[in-house]
Amino acid sequence: MAESSKKPVIVSAPQPNQSYDEDENQPAMGYQQTLMYGRYSRSLGDYAKEEAKRLKLIDRQRQKEYRKRKRELSGGKDRGAFYRHSSKCIGFFWRHTFAKIGEDWIFLALLGIIMALVSFLMDYGIDTCNKKHLSSVPSLGVSTSVFSFICSGFVHVIDPQAIGSGIPEMKTILRGVALKEFLTGKILIAKAVGLTATLGSGMPLGKEGPFVHIASIVATLLTKLVTSFQGIYANESRQSEMLAAACAVGVACCFGSPIGGVLFSIEVTSVYFAVRNYWRGFFAAVCGAMVFRLLSIWFENNATIIAVFLTGFKMDFPYDPQELFVFAMIGVFCGMGGALYVYLHRCYVLWMRRNKKLTKFLQKNRFIYPFLVSLFISSVSFPPGLGKYAASDIGTHAQIEILFSNYTWTSSQDQLSVDEFAHVKHWITGRTNVFVNLTIYILQTFFLSILAATLPVPTGVGAAFGRMVGEAMHVWFPDGVRHGSVTSYIMPG
Repeated sequence: MAESSKKPVIVSAPQPNQSYDEDENQPAMGYQQTLMYGRYSRSLGDYAKEEAKRLKLIDRQRQKEYRKRKRELSGGKDRGAFYRHSSKCIGFFWRHTFAKIGEDWIFLALLGIIMALVSFLMDYGIDTCNKKHLSSVPSLGVSTSVFSFICSGFVHVIDPQAIGSGIPEMKTILRGVALKEFLTGKILIAKAVGLTATLGSGMPLGKEGPFVHIASIVATLLTKLVTSFQGIYANESRQSEMLAAACAVGVACCFGSPIGGVLFSIEVTSVYFAVRNYWRGFFAAVCGAMVFRLLSIWFENNATIIAVFLTGFKMDFPYDPQELFVFAMIGVFCGMGGALYVYLHRCYVLWMRRNKKLTKFLQKNRFIYPFLVSLFISSVSFPPGLGKYAASDIGTHAQIEILFSNYTWTSSQDQLSVDEFAHVKHWITGRTNVFVNLTIYILQTFFLSILAATLPVPTGVGAAFGRMVGEAMHVWFPDGVRHGSVTSYIMPG
């Protein structure tokens, strides 16, 4: 009877949803089974702190193993004690300064500043080459061909992946496809030198597309630098976010337009654009555009920060409501012209590829095609020849500045000042007027840029069309446009 009076010891089995700590064979948060639901002997705050420490320790061990495995795969090369100590010092400084206030801010600011310096130096080189190029009019065709020859050879020797604008490849990368060795330092050098030589030779090309590629390369190199002592940028999604911001910086450092840069980065990543990338792209673009324009004040004697291409809109009354229809029609015609440009360029490229004999010959003789195309373009735009109808005696930047001028070109010489007539005389001849020259300029730039875009060099027309419409409106409505009792005088530019 005594033995039967003893109470049996009940050993409760763990519940199916009962969790355990990994470091010890105890239920998580000190869980104790009771008669009904059980209870926790540890508070949630203490458990969260311990869990965070445990996860942080696991992450450190994982990073240590990753660095060890990476060192083994690279051949186990020791970079020396100086490199190790420098890396430790930089890492300690970064973790206790920039990492506290936000790493992305510093990274994006550095990206914008570096790209502004690159853009300013390249613009200086392009301007110098253009002056040398235009000063030797008798040998203009030879100098253009020599520049193109040097550019093609340099790009071919350093890295052929620098050919083209780089926009299609960047779209591919931002959609998750890995392109090997496309964002390296060698391509950066080839792109920068090749683009400077190409634009310095007077070819009808731009630098917007190549600069997006250059900014992406700089962002990738910065990511690798930061990852060496702070592993947060080793995340693939973080790298994609930095590349999206780099697209905005590339456009902002070309034209000083941060808003346009952000819109362009959205266009490039049109499949998916995270909302958190808005501020990254805008902040980096603002830093790049601001430093780019400040450099023009410090080294080009500009009085203040101004637009790359100044316009003459009045602040109190920029335009009349009736002019909105004309603006819309300009947009329609420019859109149709852009579609026609893409179609003709595609047809030309496909014709080149389908001609197998020509393709095989050009692959074996890579310098013949750039030489012939550059010689043809320089011959067509030769200032004493056909180039006098398209203002080929001045550079591209000067052409656009004159196209934005805020006075009427159709006025007589007596109504123009000395400086104004000095600008207008590039767009008129003894046998042609402004409208004929602007039409020739548009057609020449349109078709020659299609031909030049196929060159194996780093590559990238709307102001002339807008100018022609403005001059036509001034001729058709010499007394201005009436809106009620108010008459608005039409002033192109």
